[in-house]
Amino acid sequence: MVSHVMNTYGRLPVAFTHGEGAGIYDESGRRYLDALAGIAVSTLGHAHPRLVTALAEQAGRLLHTSNLYRIPEQERLAERLCALSGMEEAFFCNSGCEANEAAIKLARLYGHERGIEAPAIVVMERAFHGRTLATLSATGNRKVQAGFEPLVTGFVRVPFGELAALRQSLEYNRNIVAVMIEIVQGEGGIYLASPDYQRAVRELCDRHELLLITDEVQCGVGRTGRWFGFQHAGVLPDVMTLAKGLGSGVPIGACLAAGRAQGVFKPGSHGSTFGGNPLACVAALTTLAVIESDALLANATRVGTRIRDGLAQGLSGVAGVREVRGLGLMVGVELERACKDLVAQALDAGLLINVTADNVVRLLPPLIFSEADADQLLSVLVPLIRDFLAKAA
Repeated sequence: MVSHVMNTYGRLPVAFTHGEGAGIYDESGRRYLDALAGIAVSTLGHAHPRLVTALAEQAGRLLHTSNLYRIPEQERLAERLCALSGMEEAFFCNSGCEANEAAIKLARLYGHERGIEAPAIVVMERAFHGRTLATLSATGNRKVQAGFEPLVTGFVRVPFGELAALRQSLEYNRNIVAVMIEIVQGEGGIYLASPDYQRAVRELCDRHELLLITDEVQCGVGRTGRWFGFQHAGVLPDVMTLAKGLGSGVPIGACLAAGRAQGVFKPGSHGSTFGGNPLACVAALTTLAVIESDALLANATRVGTRIRDGLAQGLSGVAGVREVRGLGLMVGVELERACKDLVAQALDAGLLINVTADNVVRLLPPLIFSEADADQLLSVLVPLIRDFLAKAA
């Protein structure tokens, strides 16, 4: 069969027809355990009854009106997100890269308002912020940048987690207006910004009157066991970006502002045709409501710990395993060699996983993942990794 879909993905040879909870079924009816959740998107798993009902009811009322008019669902979502996060205002869009584009534009506008003609933003090595030209330029991965030059200027790159390098950049570059970090680098390999590092970055931003931007596109909305990753450190950013799991599969992104960033955007500064439409906002509101009512933050902590502990125990002493790390239901297993073949092997075994940064097995299960699901995951994945590494020896 000839496909007219543009060849931009290396797709696996499987198509899914339906799902339930943490299970997803292919065209032949085979069930797979979903430990990827559409790359941290399907927060509530598949076909969650409350989400299905809410979307069907909203689709029967109104899908879209545009931001030329008030959107009550959007207003309720902004209020809810700000109440949960401590932020003050929200802009809605359709994806993580759009949310990060908004954050970049906001930071540049903040700089221009302070009289800086060429505002610069500090970004991190291994970071991933998106695939638009600006977010691609902010990303710390040459593979995804190659072929798309000239890149957007105005970014200063430093090693992730190294405070001395950040201090040096701030001392010598007076054009810097913001520091942009992921609380957990997802695409980069599940690397965590320590609470001490986050607090130190916040202090440096305050000292230099810079914006602290936290990209929580992948780690936000409960995935780390808190509503937002920055809450583990007790700091408040000036800008926070969200997407992925916010709508449990319905595309929605958000750029939230507080502190120095509050009020920088004004009518005409930024916009989105589809952003924050009634359907997407109902998906997000329902997602947040279910996370709260079903205690999914505590579940993410408990089940994530079970997975990490099980991996650490099952892979203890195995040659070729560097580290098991993560936070909540963001889990990475770093190996000493490239391991993309494990994705297809896991698929054959009825398990959906991902490999990122070439050698990190990445697990991003839905927040409804149970302890029984975790045990099933471990029973499949641990032998797969052990066999993979044994054959490579």
